[in-house]
Parts: sequence; C-alpha cells; structure tokens
Amino acid sequence: MCRHLAYLGPPVTLSSLVLEAPHGLLRQSYAPLDMRAGGTINADGFGAGWYPAPDADAVRYRSAAPLWSDASFAAMAGATRSSAILAAVRSATVGMPVTDTAAAPFAHGRWLFSHNGVVRGWPHSVAELAGGLPVADLITLDAPTDSALLWALVRHRLSEGGDPADVLAGVVAAVATAAPGSRLNLLLTDGRGIWATAWDHALSVRTTPDSVLVASEPIDSLSTWNPVPDRHLVVARPGHYRVDELTMTGVP
Repeated sequence: MCRHLAYLGPPVTLSSLVLEAPHGLLRQSYAPLDMRAGGTINADGFGAGWYPAPDADAVRYRSAAPLWSDASFAAMAGATRSSAILAAVRSATVGMPVTDTAAAPFAHGRWLFSHNGVVRGWPHSVAELAGGLPVADLITLDAPTDSALLWALVRHRLSEGGDPADVLAGVVAAVATAAPGSRLNLLLTDGRGIWATAWDHALSVRTTPDSVLVASEPIDSLSTWNPVPDRHLVVARPGHYRVDELTMTGVP
C-alpha cells in the first residue's frame, strides 16, 4: 500500500526525513505500523522529489530497489537540502510491475505526486475514466499501474487550470464511484503548498510556526501530530493547515 510524506519549511536534508527520523520512511519500509492489511513491508521501490532552488522545477530520484539497499541514495540524501520534499516507499499491488518508473513521486514541472492505496478492480473498473484522457497521456504513462493512471487523471485536471484541492477531491470521487472499496490517499505538492487526501487509509499532519509535514505515519514520537479523519482532504502550508470533508459530489 506504500507510505509517503511531504514537507515544506526551512531547508532540511532528504536524509533527515527519509533515513534518520526514528520512524522515517526507511523504518516504514521494513516496519510500518499502519498498513491496514495492505501488505507487511514496503520493499518494491522508493523515490524522493525536491526543489533545487525556490523557483526551479522539481527533480527526483527513483529506484525499484528497497530503500535500505541503496547506498547511492543514502550518500546523496545526506548532502541534499531543500525547503520542499515529497518522498515515498512502495508496496506493489500483486500483478503490477516493480520498476523504478512505477515508484513515486510522479512529476511534471513543479508538481510532485504520490498515491498510497489501491484501485479495486484494476484496470477494468477505471477503463471509462481512462478513456476520457488524451491518448498521448495514456501512451506516456510512467508505468501500467493504478498510481500512474491516478497521476494522469490529476495532471490532466491541473493542466486545465483546476484548483489542486478540487482536482484531488474530484479524482477521488470519480475513482471511488467507479471502483468501490478503493484506497485513495493522494499526496500532491508544487513546492509551495501540500494537498492530500485520506480515503480509507492513514494520514497525519504536524505543523510548526514555519513548517508543515504530512505523512502516512508520524515519523517520530512527538505529541504534535494530528491524525486526519478518514475521507477528508488536507490543504497545508508552513505554519497552518485546514481539513475539509470529502464527498461523492462533483463526479463527472
């Protein structure tokens, strides 16, 4: 089912969030606490995306290997700092490929995206939704996976000028209608804001006066973490966030 996080705030190293935190993504890759029957470990790849400068497009590192086995990433992560980071570890759904292109984050320009969950009845359940995308979007999917299709749906709506919160809410509603029982925790950032959904899976958020961190599981034992209620959407910027209820309205 994967685990992911997004951070905005003063520059920090990738390593501080992904590798060094007591319950960071490294530990969550082999000892997650709240998978909700979605597997036992997250060893089918990982990725991290960040912004090398305030106005730069996102860059990323992705691998099909378990996070704990990649010494090259560990060396780079300790030396790479950013004020905006999105990272994930992957637990592949049975039948979906384990390749670096299937690992989050998915990226386009300043956008970084991750999905924690599963689309039930894949691929037939969402064939009609996929059919509404431009053909070029379908034939250039990063991988033949549910997460890659969700990213294509999100990216297409963003390209049409949709508000990120409305885009995530609309995609969740459409997919949940087409594929009941899906788990749809979506995570999106442009380096300035974070938008995330909690739909039948765990999500928590923590703020300080100048930062915000949204994560599948708290990465430490500090008491300042707040669980996001199920079927709600988070809109966050450094120092504050809001939580809105997700509904099944607005389905195309």
